[in-house]
Amino acid sequence: MDKIPQGYEIPLYLFHNGTNMETYRFLGCHKGEKDGKKGHYFRVWAAKAKAVSLVGDFNGWDDDKTPMEKIADSEVWETFVEGLKTFDTYKFCIDGCDGKRHYKADPYGTHMELKPQTGSKIFDIEGYEWKDKKWQEARKTKDVYNCPMNIYEVHLNSWKSCDDGVYYSYTKFAKAIIPYLKEMGYTHIEFMPLAEFPFDGSWGYQGIGYYAPTSRFGTPHEFMEMIDLFHQAEISVILDWVPAHFPRDEAGLFEFDGGASYEYADPKKRDHLAWGTRVFDYGRNEVKSFLISNALYWIEQYHIDGLRVDAVASMLYLDYDRRDGEWTPNIYGGHENLEAVQFLRDLNTAVFSRCPTVLMIAEESTAWPMVTKPVTDGGLGFNFKWNMGWMNDMLKYMSYDPIDRAFHHDMLTFSFFYAFSENFVLPISHDEVVHGKASLVNKMYGGDVDKKFEQCKLFNAYMMAHPGKKLMFMGTEFAQFREWDYENGLEWFLVDEYENHRNYQAFSKRLNHFYLDHPQFWQKDFDWSGFSWIANDDFRQSIIIFRRFDKDANEVIVLCNFVPVERKSYCFGVPYKGRYTEVFNSASPDGAPMTNGTVKSQDVPMHNFSQSVCIDIPPFACLYFEVKKDEEKPDSVKKSDEEKKSADNKKSAADQKAETAEE
Repeated sequence: MDKIPQGYEIPLYLFHNGTNMETYRFLGCHKGEKDGKKGHYFRVWAAKAKAVSLVGDFNGWDDDKTPMEKIADSEVWETFVEGLKTFDTYKFCIDGCDGKRHYKADPYGTHMELKPQTGSKIFDIEGYEWKDKKWQEARKTKDVYNCPMNIYEVHLNSWKSCDDGVYYSYTKFAKAIIPYLKEMGYTHIEFMPLAEFPFDGSWGYQGIGYYAPTSRFGTPHEFMEMIDLFHQAEISVILDWVPAHFPRDEAGLFEFDGGASYEYADPKKRDHLAWGTRVFDYGRNEVKSFLISNALYWIEQYHIDGLRVDAVASMLYLDYDRRDGEWTPNIYGGHENLEAVQFLRDLNTAVFSRCPTVLMIAEESTAWPMVTKPVTDGGLGFNFKWNMGWMNDMLKYMSYDPIDRAFHHDMLTFSFFYAFSENFVLPISHDEVVHGKASLVNKMYGGDVDKKFEQCKLFNAYMMAHPGKKLMFMGTEFAQFREWDYENGLEWFLVDEYENHRNYQAFSKRLNHFYLDHPQFWQKDFDWSGFSWIANDDFRQSIIIFRRFDKDANEVIVLCNFVPVERKSYCFGVPYKGRYTEVFNSASPDGAPMTNGTVKSQDVPMHNFSQSVCIDIPPFACLYFEVKKDEEKPDSVKKSDEEKKSADNKKSAADQKAETAEE
């Protein structure tokens, strides 16, 4: 068509300008009318295509039956088809600029065939009746920074094996896991990617259907129902989202019109060499519209509460995983990908302009500055970032022989000194329990199983008290021994058959609920006023002691002993004259207090405090103490006491004088 139809101008202009935040409403498959007849419009962006047609069930997959027409000079192709129905399968047949014919799934398709098939399916996502209105209203005013965030990361297909050997459906999964999450005390669930992906072994990180929840587990409406059920149970939902790269699958975005379309054309920017995937062209406006619209699509159409943005470091650096000669510096001679930086800022600006309280979490593994600072201040604009430095240091520290930990005390304390430089999430994710890295419990030093469990409980209790939000991968809560295997369910039988694992699960439950019930551990995670050291220099005994505060200055004192040595009558300074009660002890089977009870402070100065306490510390233990200050007497009471004491002294002196006179 030579002229852009009325109503198309604005969405096309915004799309080509990189500012269309709802591109999915225009491109893709949509119900409509033409010349008084009902049907479906199909639109696809294929800038360099020589010709495009629609093929599918409805035309016998005939390349020539349903040609598409280019909308003026818009690079977008369109056709209208009558008589189609839900679940009809289709693809775009594209004569590419490379002289070859390509059969592509709809980049904006809302539903896809079950793998290994790769066709798009007609599905109108409108019409689902949401029941989470209360949740959505509450989310609008939620303070995401000063609320509990204890995330349970899940790979949906391998959380638990179904008895019949088929996948859980979205709704069946929700109904199975929600009671467990509530009982265990988790506040959020984070799904590894659920946008359609052909290869199970990619875990979802190599998707081809960015707008289609994977059909492995059901339809888009069933996906919505799953989210709805989580919200009705007051559980937030985070989805892993992958704007860093896409696979070379023929049916996907790869060389969509026969050449570089969604990916960079420059071979030194185009490929993720280690992953064998393609990098999005962040400088191309149509790609920006595609990705930003996609982020908002999941948040607004599927009510997702947050996105964990995967592999941000790979986006930020032109030399990421490249040797000299394999990358080209930016215009300033640096290695920063300036287009990716701007894209991330535009992404976060767009998301927060419409959904101010959602979570935008960066998986950024370098020291890139100001990841969680506002774009207006020069930051990337995320509101949370995974603390990969803490994770790497602590897992390495826990692998050391306890005898040697004194020589690595800095690895234990260093993270506290930058803990407030970003809004951190402390992650023990799927990446740390796979590919020969060992399960969390098996990362602990030594061959003695009981000692491994003791150390793992110590680590978990320390982690929960450390500033920052929390994330644990499924299976760590009962100390699964085997590494995660995406093809098999977790080893739930361990809880039934072995006391160690049963106790560990009970310990995790108590720890999670202690966290929930104590705002000291989450109310001031990103402010120095929520944390204070008591002792960080006892490297010889591998002990650290610190305080965590809530907004009302209530505190919990945390003491961690990272060696298998019991410390009797260990003394340390405390801030107040009063009573210090042990309320959590990682050395007990389920974390219940068991060693010290309530200890009264003494007038013995220590650690720059006028008071101190002496306690017993079990081996490999993390202890929490609550504080009850002695009440200060009012001045009038103090004066009355002083007058009484003075009168008593005078009486005593008079009595003594009388006794002397009688003698």
